[in-house]
Amino acid sequence: MALFLIGLVILAVGGFFYGKYVEKVFGPDDRDTPAIRMADGVDYVGMSKGKNALIELLNIAGTGPILGPIQGILFGPIAFLTIPIGCVLAGATHDYFVGMISIRNNGNQVPKLISRYMGGKANKIYIVIICILMLLTGVVFIYTPGDLIVNDLLGMDVNSSAIWYAYAGILLYYIVATLFPIDKIIGRVYPIFGAVLIISAIGIFIGVVLTGGADLHNMTQGVLISKHPTGQLFVPVFFITVACGILSGFHGSQATLISRTTKSESEGRHIFYNSMLIEGFIAMAWAAGAMVVFNRGMALDTNATLMVGNISREFMGKIGGLFAVAGVIVLPITSGDTAFRSLRLMVAEQINFDQSTAKHRVLLSLILFIPAVLILFFAKSNAQGFQILWRYFGFTNQLVAVFALALISVYLKMHGKNYFITLIPGMFYAFIVTSYIASADIGLRLPMNVAYVLGVVGAAFFCFMISKVVKNRGDEVMKTEQ
Repeated sequence: MALFLIGLVILAVGGFFYGKYVEKVFGPDDRDTPAIRMADGVDYVGMSKGKNALIELLNIAGTGPILGPIQGILFGPIAFLTIPIGCVLAGATHDYFVGMISIRNNGNQVPKLISRYMGGKANKIYIVIICILMLLTGVVFIYTPGDLIVNDLLGMDVNSSAIWYAYAGILLYYIVATLFPIDKIIGRVYPIFGAVLIISAIGIFIGVVLTGGADLHNMTQGVLISKHPTGQLFVPVFFITVACGILSGFHGSQATLISRTTKSESEGRHIFYNSMLIEGFIAMAWAAGAMVVFNRGMALDTNATLMVGNISREFMGKIGGLFAVAGVIVLPITSGDTAFRSLRLMVAEQINFDQSTAKHRVLLSLILFIPAVLILFFAKSNAQGFQILWRYFGFTNQLVAVFALALISVYLKMHGKNYFITLIPGMFYAFIVTSYIASADIGLRLPMNVAYVLGVVGAAFFCFMISKVVKNRGDEVMKTEQ
């Protein structure tokens, strides 16, 4: 229990002071933001700071900060330290800078920012990876809420025909939400969903505290890092599994959406940085809840999606548990629709396809939903389909984050600012994604010692590329900003 509370202090106090430092490094000013300067009534729509913060929270908080920590806590209570430290130093920092750099560049999506600061070759690689991630995110966030609706709300078998009706309903909502202006559905409904999300996490947190901490240590016999039930290694698997609670590349695509609705640069820390801190709290609460439930006899190999209902009922009772499950259902649905919105905007920017008319939005959206449906069909039809989908989702998510941290580091170094605050996390995650794909069964399946060596090479290459890009493009980019 003490470690859990220490982690929460790190998250709150560390986040407050480090967030102020991160804001100081960027240096927000009083210039007009894209929401004011480029208002179009569709994607560039000025909204209040509070509404933007809640929407940002819901956009970034898919099932990652719940399903990830539920699985990640099996590595031991070390999660109560790695989640808040990583959130403060890497995740929230990443989200803030991506959002603010986008504001300084007309609300451009990350691919266009990559092209501007890192060059066309980097952009071509990145656009492929981010589009794959957006598709995987959208499919994952149809699959998981659909299963929760059928299993926990309807009490039916997730392999029954009812599941396809649930999937179809969610997909229909995604289509509608993707087509409408951002303030018509997202801006009006999401703040309500945000309240449900936060109340659910608080309910789990209170339930954990009321246990007195008796069930927060037995599973690992008092050690910080325990042997994972399936034999997976803490490094690198933990940091792929617990993505959204620590660092997530997907968040960058969402921050650039809100960069188009932020009315003042001074609101950036509250909207981008602090929203990630709240997600860190959500991850901590569900990780603690999972540890308690596991220690009370739940099988360690219980499906993470099923654990959501078990944890909710354990701490909030039958009625409160349904409320909590509803909150978890909201999480992926709200992230899924903005994933497709982001994908539409990024593809439109890449091919210069105007999105101001409903006709163009409909056409591009329909094209993008076709591969999403095919991936969903594979995931549900194949016995191991979803596990394969989730692993590629986790890897791709962190790979996208490495690109974003490189972008931020280049931007900060070009502007003579402290770029080490993103260079160091970037090198760490370059090591993580390289060693993971080198050793994982979805990757090269190399021995772990070889994978670690390749991870070090990946981290060194990350650092080398930052210096090379700044040297080759620094003068050219800075001339256009003068």
